[in-house]
Amino acid sequence: MLVTRPNGQSAHLCELIAAAGGSPVAFPTLEIQATADDDPTRPRLAEAWDFLLFVSRNAVDYGLPLLPPGASTAAGDARPRIGAVGRATAAALREHGMAPDLIPESGFDSEALLSLPALTDVEGRRVLIVRGVGGRPLLAERLRERGAEVAYAEVYRRALPAVDIDAHLGEWQQHLGFVTATSDEVLQNLCRMVGKSHQAWLRTMPLVVMSERGGATAMQLGFRTVAVAPETSDEGIVEALCRLALSLGRAH
Repeated sequence: MLVTRPNGQSAHLCELIAAAGGSPVAFPTLEIQATADDDPTRPRLAEAWDFLLFVSRNAVDYGLPLLPPGASTAAGDARPRIGAVGRATAAALREHGMAPDLIPESGFDSEALLSLPALTDVEGRRVLIVRGVGGRPLLAERLRERGAEVAYAEVYRRALPAVDIDAHLGEWQQHLGFVTATSDEVLQNLCRMVGKSHQAWLRTMPLVVMSERGGATAMQLGFRTVAVAPETSDEGIVEALCRLALSLGRAH
């Protein structure tokens, strides 16, 4: 089972796959890098905000160290309300000693965060979205439509790993049974990395993704067998893998 998460983010999922009887193969198709110290959006973290919204675990890991001391723990109105796009991001905040105020009950995307009552009435409020370079503009657009002043702090960037995938393809084509992709970019990079000559083989591989949107992306890329995890967690991915293996009559 191919696990395509960035380095440092796949160990728990690999452990769960192995515990379920699978053979995980960690192969990152996305590299996470800190933005440069002179990135023009970084200084926004030092300003006063009503809301700090973290859109991923990477946003937490790279963004929190850049906050001024005490910025997230100030008392009363001086403390911004902290939002997490989903449970994994909320868990990352807690690991850093910060208790998030806003967490969607279900889902892990901009739509889920925007559905929270606290982000419905934001007229005149200042909102900082902590994220990577680029990404979906939906969250900022909707909050601006609701009257908020919105800015970005882009604290990391995504890059294509410089690795020789050809050394692995022969073994994968003989032994690999399933592929996992936890984001659209992870999957798109995998497709780029295998090259045109192996695209047809890759599209025949049963694939597990994290969301319906990810499933739609996979179908657009030509994947034939796609399962969506029932929840946005490593446990959800493994559950989807087990169900998919059972439906295909394969050992997992």
